[in-house]
Amino acid sequence: MEGHNDTPDFLSDIENCLVTLQAGGLILYPTDTIWGIGCDATNPIAVKKIFALKQRAETKSLIVLMADERDVLKYTSQPDLRVFDFLHTVQKPTTVIYESPVGLADNLTGSDGTVAIRLTKDPFCRHLIKRFRKPIVSTSANISTHPAPAFFQQVDDQIKKGVDTIVQYRQNDLSPREPSAIVKWNRDGSVTVIRP
Repeated sequence: MEGHNDTPDFLSDIENCLVTLQAGGLILYPTDTIWGIGCDATNPIAVKKIFALKQRAETKSLIVLMADERDVLKYTSQPDLRVFDFLHTVQKPTTVIYESPVGLADNLTGSDGTVAIRLTKDPFCRHLIKRFRKPIVSTSANISTHPAPAFFQQVDDQIKKGVDTIVQYRQNDLSPREPSAIVKWNRDGSVTVIRP
């Protein structure tokens, strides 16, 4: 996978995803964790489509993927910079809950006014986010009460039919993946683990 970064085999997938994201549609794509349903994280109408597809209450927050620390600075007000040092120490993909999101779709944020953001190291996701120039939602590709799929073959047909673009890249990757860890960064610099 690495080593061919000048011509990654996912470029046509990226192009298809960009068209869909710009039109406010939904994508089904591989992430640094499990397969996710994605959309433009700044578009509340697109976010609403995800809640409808997942049959999930809109009071639940969704995870937002970003590519760079400066994205976090742009879309949250005054984050504690120590959080980035913490993220450099963790092995597992880790989603952090921040207070006071800025510029993201209102219906993405939790009822407590927080937002869940993950800085992704995944080459496909980073490439897509950088080309799109906006954060992208990533929520597990399942109906709300069903288990999260460990790989593409486990994604429900209802989800596949409900999105506008399905990424071809990594569909045959059968290495089971898990959802990210989720932590809340507290004002005093301590961390509350919500999902290990």
